[in-house]
Amino acid sequence: MKVLIRGAGVAGLTLAHALARRGLQVEVAETRADLAGGASWMAGGMLAPWCECESADEAVLALGRDAAAWWERALPGHVVRRGTLVVAPPRDRAELHRFAARTSGHQPLDGTAIAALEPDLAGRFREGLFFPGEAHLDPRRALRALHERLAAAGVRFHFGGEPALPVTADWQADCMGMAAGEPGLRGVRGEMLILRASDVTLSRPVRLIHPRFPVYVVPRADHHFMVGATMIESDAQGPMTARSAVELLNAAYALHPAFAEAEIVETGVGVRPAFADNLPRVRRQGRRLTVNGLYRHGFLLAPAMAERAASLIAAGDGSEEGELAHAAHG
Repeated sequence: MKVLIRGAGVAGLTLAHALARRGLQVEVAETRADLAGGASWMAGGMLAPWCECESADEAVLALGRDAAAWWERALPGHVVRRGTLVVAPPRDRAELHRFAARTSGHQPLDGTAIAALEPDLAGRFREGLFFPGEAHLDPRRALRALHERLAAAGVRFHFGGEPALPVTADWQADCMGMAAGEPGLRGVRGEMLILRASDVTLSRPVRLIHPRFPVYVVPRADHHFMVGATMIESDAQGPMTARSAVELLNAAYALHPAFAEAEIVETGVGVRPAFADNLPRVRRQGRRLTVNGLYRHGFLLAPAMAERAASLIAAGDGSEEGELAHAAHG
């Protein structure tokens, strides 16, 4: 059985992997010239289902708790399991406690324990939360590596345009995010910075309590750090706004003053596809299927949605139409 997947972001590549692993023939069509530039390329790569429940439905935890294990099986050596650290300045102590009350899977930390986890933050924060079960990866390295593995396994890729569809494709799967134009889908704009700070060392993602949106700093190779991300109800692409740049830079500086001397390597904007409840959907109509609405949980929830969609394609005859529920019991 052959499947054509439209879109080579995290949704499309994880679905391609799940289908290829089941022995199906897969082709992937991507209108971009390569993997760069989409919302997945701008992601933070945090596999943090417990943290996300601070503002997300419990279904995110149910769907995302096994994401790190899935990525480890798909890409050995790419997942870093060192947990997530959440901190707040003294003035936002109440917000930190609210974060703790809305989440699970964490340990309370005092200043000494924070310094033991992240020596560069010694003396900067009195209280924090540690989520030991969480992990992270570098999204760009992961996308490239998954593409290479899929190509080596026989998955055919078509980049840069609209290639002729394989006439013998038994199923088509749309994983194009905002470009799919699905009913009920809205755009949520996220902006991020990549900084290089040679005087800062962090071992894990650090979330800083922010009055308007969660700010996270994710370590990458060679003292590079991804700082993100805003959540603006807009599908506008365009460059980063000055306001967002100032807020993200201020947050990084609040985490560690050495970020004031950091090099700004990149600014980026990604528009995340989301439905009204901010939860993803797998929908089908005959032998056409869509995976969409991953919102800001792309690398966290894509594996679960890919496995559901792949199972549906591998076992289904296309005679039924409707929606595969997003909830854990769906």
